[in-house]
Amino acid sequence: MNVHKVISFQAADFIDIKNVRQIITGNLLYKDASELFYETSAGQYLYIFRYGVVSFFDYNPDEISSSFNVLQPYCRNFFTPDFNDELIVETSAPENRISHNKIEIKNEDPELIRMIMLNVSQSVTLDYYSDQTEKLLEETNSYTQLLARKGRLIIGGRKLKKFIGKTLLLKNRIAENLYIFDSPPETWENEQLDRLHNELKKSFDLQDRFRDVSEGLQIVKDNLELFKDILQYRTSLLLEWIVIILIAVEVINFFVGKIF
Repeated sequence: MNVHKVISFQAADFIDIKNVRQIITGNLLYKDASELFYETSAGQYLYIFRYGVVSFFDYNPDEISSSFNVLQPYCRNFFTPDFNDELIVETSAPENRISHNKIEIKNEDPELIRMIMLNVSQSVTLDYYSDQTEKLLEETNSYTQLLARKGRLIIGGRKLKKFIGKTLLLKNRIAENLYIFDSPPETWENEQLDRLHNELKKSFDLQDRFRDVSEGLQIVKDNLELFKDILQYRTSLLLEWIVIILIAVEVINFFVGKIF
């Protein structure tokens, strides 16, 4: 059997797919508004996703580094790709079979390889979104703990709005970019691809990990709604006191004017 490796990196928040297409050489096997899949040379494949993931099949470290140098100008918020996931692919196997960190396939069919690279890429971007969600949860919990200890919320309205915006942006990005519950259109009429796709989802535990991220974001959202209600109540109470003070001042002025 021939041994290959798929490795996917979360390298940025966004990649300009439209302009990247103008500078990548190779045989473009698949494209849509959010993905580009190339055979860059014999037996090597490159998969680029709009949501910042780049996946490589049978690339060595120097080739991966060179590819990032080419792609970096087209990335928004490019960062050191600490988030990565990989899978060993053995070809010329008797049958398609998945085991821990390894998949065996009968032949090097580009559609099979693309489906494998897609699932590895979904896995790494889930790691990234999980990390972002964890940071939001930690920040939310710090305000919740202060609220429990001191009985008051220490966050301004402007900061709360930015916090809500970050949470909604992350929820929207996840909804747009992850295909955890929907199979790609290519699998609808290809039983082999559909079976491989479903087995890979189970192997990477994608659905459970997706639910964990979604539930984490829902907890953040519920807390932020509570914070917003508290701030609105605080603002309303302040306005009531201002009105009471103004009325009191007017009454005092009235009586002072009558007396003097």
